[in-house]
Amino acid sequence: MEQALELAKKAAEEGEVPVGAVIVRNGEIIATGQNRREAEKNALCHAEIEAINNACKKLGGWRLPQCELYVTLEPCPMCAGAIINSRIEKVYFGANDKKAGSVRSLVSLFDLPYNHKPDAEGGHMENECAEALSDFFAKLRKKK
Repeated sequence: MEQALELAKKAAEEGEVPVGAVIVRNGEIIATGQNRREAEKNALCHAEIEAINNACKKLGGWRLPQCELYVTLEPCPMCAGAIINSRIEKVYFGANDKKAGSVRSLVSLFDLPYNHKPDAEGGHMENECAEALSDFFAKLRKKK
C-alpha cells in the first residue's frame, strides 16, 4: 500500500486525483498504475485500469491468477468490473469512496453472482490515503 500511496502522491503532483494502484503476485510487484484522466483526456484512465493493463501485458494474458491489487481508494463500478473480469483474487483498498465506491460504500459488486468473486479488505492506511485526497481537493478549491 505504501507504493500505491507514493503513486497517488505522484498523480497529485501531476494534477490528477491522487489514486495509485499496485498489483502483486507471489509477493512481487508486477504492475503499477496511477490516475491519468486529465493528462490523457480519457475517463478510462483510472489507476486500477492502468495497473490491470500493465499486469496483463507482463503476464501475457487477460486473467491475473494469484494476483492481489492494492489501491488507495475504493474502486468505482468500472474498476470493480475490471477486477472481476481479470480474476484478481484479492483487493486491499485504503479510503472508502462514499460517492462511487462499488466494493463496500454504495454497493458491493463483488457480492453479486458474477463468475468470479474477489475478496476485499478496506481501511489499509486509510488515514494516509484519505488525507492525500482531502489535501488535493483543498488545494484545488484554493486555486478556484
